[in-house]
Amino acid sequence: QAQLEESGGGLVQAGDSLRLTCKAPPRTVMWYTMGWFRQAPGKEREFVAAISRSGPTTYNEDSVKGRFTISRDNAKSTVYLQMNSLKPEDTGVYYCAAAQPGDPAKVASSYVSWGLGTQVTVSS
Repeated sequence: QAQLEESGGGLVQAGDSLRLTCKAPPRTVMWYTMGWFRQAPGKEREFVAAISRSGPTTYNEDSVKGRFTISRDNAKSTVYLQMNSLKPEDTGVYYCAAAQPGDPAKVASSYVSWGLGTQVTVSS
């Protein structure tokens, strides 16, 4: 299984931006669907965004559409999550994950590898 490592979290104020980075082993990003999930205290893990190996992206339209952008750099085997206009409800641990191509991208059980997460805290 791929070893994924997230970074870039922190404490910011509402309206600020952060960019999360997920570093994966070589060739992982170009072969797998890569996704970001988050989990707030006391809540279930929630899908945030995903990017397929062919390029199309999908987002949790109810919560992050228009504010977050997922992208990848195949040469660096790295996935990014650019988060703009952050809100207190975006607070949580953000996880990077890898899924087999073709499996449902919004479903956590599709993902075969997970990072340990990075904490994002947005103050009001």
